Amino acid sequence: MNRGQTPVAVGRWLAFALLGLCVSSPAAFGQKTGPIPQTIPTAVPLINVGGGPMDSQFATLDFAQILLRQQNAGNNKKKEEEHQKKLVESGALSTLDLPASSKAVNEYNQAATLIASQHSQEAIPHLQKAIAAYPSFVSAHIGLGLAYLDIEDTARAQSEFETAVKLDENFAGSFLNLGRLQLSENNFAAAEPNLQRAAVLRPGDAAVLTVLAYAQNGNHEYREAIQTAGRVHGLPHKGMGNAHYVAAVAAANLNEGEIAQREFAFFVQEDPANPLAPTARYNLDILNRNQQAAEQAARASGSKPSVALVSSPQQSLANSDRLKAELAGAGEASGRETSETSGAPESASTATSSIPEFDTGGSAGAQWTIRKAVDEVAVFFGVTSGGRNITDLEVSEIKVRDDNKPPERVLQFTSQSKLPLRLGLLIDTSGSVQPRFSFEKHAAAKFLQQMLNTGTDLGFVAGFSDTPAVTQDFTGDHEKLSGGVDRLTTSGGTALFDAISFGSWKLAAYPERERVAKVLIVVTDGEDNSSHISLRQAIRDLETTGVTVYAISTKEGGGLKTEADKVLQTLAERSGGEALFPGDVGTLGKSFDKLRDQIRSRYLIAYKPADFEPDGKYRTISITAEKGGKQLKVHARKGYHARLEAQNP
Repeated sequence: MNRGQTPVAVGRWLAFALLGLCVSSPAAFGQKTGPIPQTIPTAVPLINVGGGPMDSQFATLDFAQILLRQQNAGNNKKKEEEHQKKLVESGALSTLDLPASSKAVNEYNQAATLIASQHSQEAIPHLQKAIAAYPSFVSAHIGLGLAYLDIEDTARAQSEFETAVKLDENFAGSFLNLGRLQLSENNFAAAEPNLQRAAVLRPGDAAVLTVLAYAQNGNHEYREAIQTAGRVHGLPHKGMGNAHYVAAVAAANLNEGEIAQREFAFFVQEDPANPLAPTARYNLDILNRNQQAAEQAARASGSKPSVALVSSPQQSLANSDRLKAELAGAGEASGRETSETSGAPESASTATSSIPEFDTGGSAGAQWTIRKAVDEVAVFFGVTSGGRNITDLEVSEIKVRDDNKPPERVLQFTSQSKLPLRLGLLIDTSGSVQPRFSFEKHAAAKFLQQMLNTGTDLGFVAGFSDTPAVTQDFTGDHEKLSGGVDRLTTSGGTALFDAISFGSWKLAAYPERERVAKVLIVVTDGEDNSSHISLRQAIRDLETTGVTVYAISTKEGGGLKTEADKVLQTLAERSGGEALFPGDVGTLGKSFDKLRDQIRSRYLIAYKPADFEPDGKYRTISITAEKGGKQLKVHARKGYHARLEAQNP
């Protein structure tokens, strides 16, 4: 068979199914006249989205040949070690490949010769023998997977890639090939975690990032796709112009014409012979004409021009298509998601809220050193009945299911009021809050004074518009916290999701000697219009850090529930908190009082999960409570991600 034309994506090429990536319709950019020309493809041709053709995948085999020749020739040991180190650093070989026996490498090399002459079927037995001689031969497992793909045996290919991942979780090639295979089956949800891991391991690899951008777009994570394409553009990326096409499509889905223009222009400039170049030029022409028309209209009216992607009735920010898309992308559950967060540090507990043991080694103020982390889960939750907080539960009245199984052992059950509190106060300072801002600040300052116990609790204050800005860092001093609230000023847009991510990681990063309760209080209308990350990513960061969100809406009046209201509810409920909608600035203080009671009446349960595996997979949490034969309502986060690998002692 001709490998260059195989429908399997992880061969020479990866096929872009149309899936919205060919934005060739004039209507998509506000152009209402004229049919779509017949020259515009109705299906996207096979196109390389990163990683190179299949032949380049087997360049690893050539490295093994070089390695074998060096070993046989008895080269200088130091030079040989330096050469091997370069192979590993380049991503060509796994460290586990280096001890492969001569027999295993010889079989591997014979497979390389057969694959080079397009005889994948004949190469398979040699790769199987290489693995039999040396079972930890990561590159042989990957090579075998690719050979299976070439004969379209995807089930066996996936098995080999998964084996390679398990053998060496620090080798990007295993995750990359597994992710590509899943993309070939349009399984974007499964592919993205593997590609995220590959990108973490190879952050400067434009090919890996290009494939990741494609997966993010397929998962409707449009802003992340644009960001990833920007990372590609900042690297040497010859042949990876497709990242700009993906970014342009993502921008179109966000109705952001200027970004779409820019990315289409980069695409046709960098890869003018690409099969999608005619489609890109067609869309770029429409965008340019729309911009010219907008500029002419703006000059006539004196307003600022903008590029319209879609002709639609004007919408309020509270019910924007952007927020609808974010809610759809967040979904009802996050089991598909990964703990590999974009640009976020890795938590020591990897979302399990485990307490690391510390070696203080001296004074209490000394820098603590993490010695080890215990695989245990800590969940804070509230219990209500008819809207009333239940504060006298016993552990026997609680049932926990982790991944649908009872815990192996309950380690701790206590009232949160007995634990130190770490509280972040995030206040929306965008221009839209100006009329009620003074009252909001007064109510927030009063809340902090009543909420935090001097000596045990700490809090910080930050405002957020386009970016978050801390006006008072962690302190237990009520006057300093009030001063931080007083220094908040209004301006700019609303980057709520960015602020949530920032606040959760700030709480998680603070060094602790003991278990603490981590809470974010967010005062906003929920009308995000300028975040760089998605709602889904913000939720993922909350789950990873074990932070609970309580939101107070600043929306005036009642009325129907808006998309912005749903955003606040989603953030709060998915983290185990609650969203309050006072409806009137005059009742804002009462909402703060209600939050104070809710936070202090929560419980902590810590347990060791049954059948725990450090595989990075999402594990659900279900907590039920019953007292006196009556079922109670429990407010708790929905799950967490297991850590990916054991931490160094």
